[in-house]
Amino acid sequence: MGTARKKEKSREREREEKIRIAQVSCGTVYGNVQKEIEKVATEIGAEIFVPEVDLDYVASKVDEFGYDLKNSIGLSVALARGYAVAEGLCDADAVFIAGCHKCPRGAIIRTEIRKIIQDKTTLPLVMYPFSERTKAGELMTRMEALITIVKRRWILERRKQEGLTAGIDSGSTTTKAVIMQDDEVLGATWTPTGDVIKTGERVFAKALEIAGVKREDIEAIGTTGYGRYALGEHFNADLVQEELTVNSKAAMYLAGIEKGEAMIIDIGGMDNKIITAKDGIPDNFTMGGICAGASGRFLEMVARRLGVDVVEMGQLAMEGDAHKVKTDSYCIVFGIQDLVSALSSGARREDVAAAACHSVVEQVKEQLLQEIDLRQPAIEVGGTALVEGVPAAMNDVLGFDVIVPKYPQYIGAVGGALLSSSFR
Repeated sequence: MGTARKKEKSREREREEKIRIAQVSCGTVYGNVQKEIEKVATEIGAEIFVPEVDLDYVASKVDEFGYDLKNSIGLSVALARGYAVAEGLCDADAVFIAGCHKCPRGAIIRTEIRKIIQDKTTLPLVMYPFSERTKAGELMTRMEALITIVKRRWILERRKQEGLTAGIDSGSTTTKAVIMQDDEVLGATWTPTGDVIKTGERVFAKALEIAGVKREDIEAIGTTGYGRYALGEHFNADLVQEELTVNSKAAMYLAGIEKGEAMIIDIGGMDNKIITAKDGIPDNFTMGGICAGASGRFLEMVARRLGVDVVEMGQLAMEGDAHKVKTDSYCIVFGIQDLVSALSSGARREDVAAAACHSVVEQVKEQLLQEIDLRQPAIEVGGTALVEGVPAAMNDVLGFDVIVPKYPQYIGAVGGALLSSSFR
């Protein structure tokens, strides 16, 4: 079947299906987030609905759960709605679980609801602790990933790259391009993200040059990342897909894990993603973070303060002791102040570097892993996986070794090239 026909069949399939996403949440109306949730659902062509439950059902499920929620009607109803999804009392294709990030009881209930649903169903779900200023754009990637898992499962089931394809990942801080042919990376490069189109053209041309192939020989192109839509239109891409599903598939592919469960950890330049997957298909994911103190940007700022580049800082961290420097702030500004204060007090550069790596990892664990069950093997990807002190800190914090596959910094571009080969 030709590329054009494959693309049209995919579009026909997606037009025919309207995905129903069950919303299990507390405080979205009070927190002024509900309109944004409904807006993004409309934009991606999904139907967001709230499972119906009566008061008797709510009371029975609160009693069954065994946790005192008498002072929180919102959490009681959210719990009952989660049970309704788990017990098949509503027709759902996916689940969106949300609550205010400031509510500790809400975090506990969200986690337990997730476990109940995952224990009794195979529905893909996403966890989202929102703030009062959450906008539709911040929800887009999460909602799109749910749609992808339901509608494009046939693409995610791909286990090898075939033909000559390209992947371009337009990230928040860097743009990457990869050229692949028959399961082999022929060329890969990156550059800081500036103008989305100009940056995409630059890395694509350079990757083609490295691979020694011509642009017209490329059989299919996949785009992902923040600039995926602009690049997808510019290159007439065969695949335009959010990074959660692309990265999880590519991580398991690069790690050589075709079957079974895995956890993917991606500490990016501005945000973080943690995904659990089975056979390369995500079943739960979360992304974000309260502050950039849990991102690659924090590491770059620390490296600059130490007078080295971020890779050298990672090497310094391997010679330091993180426990000798106290860093307990979630804020990137206050986190830097902690480290500057430590240096002024005579702390070794190596210890400060190690503390910075541990600080990021600890925050990722505390901010995101409360939404995800720990799974092994764990695969760490993204550019920060090349900062030697970060995987070492991850091993220490999680209590087991994480896998850093080949080409971790090109994870999105590899995924784009891999999955786009379905359309060649």
